[in-house]
Amino acid sequence: MIIEETKRSIHDALCVVRNLVRDNRIVYGGGSVEIACGLKVAEAADKCATVEQYAMRAFSDALDATPMALAENSGFNPIQELTNVKSRQLKEGNPFLGIDANSTGTYDMKKQNVFETLIGKQQQFQLATQVVKMILKIDDVIAPAQY
Repeated sequence: MIIEETKRSIHDALCVVRNLVRDNRIVYGGGSVEIACGLKVAEAADKCATVEQYAMRAFSDALDATPMALAENSGFNPIQELTNVKSRQLKEGNPFLGIDANSTGTYDMKKQNVFETLIGKQQQFQLATQVVKMILKIDDVIAPAQY
């Protein structure tokens, strides 16, 4: 079991290196990207007068899942921690603030050197969006017949 976990860890590390070779741009981790994107989508939803604003708000809420999972896995109260970081991002205008999973005392992922590859984050968002589209298509196909 330990050998299999080691193999998986080495494979993951090699994939990160491959992604950096393909595109060396990075984004800061700790859920900071998801929080910043969620805030911008919620802001755009406030400006939308159509029914699409509900889908935008749901997408914004879904982006909170990653930082909440990070907070919970770090032993924090996830709702309280996410609310704290979100409010600080809004107040300070710093999109690099994320969950301090290492308990270093700073929420700034740039200062903590916590980052992810941009290509990896883009792939995560694209795959999640594709899954939702597939689910919505299934809902359209299985829609109940009108009587």
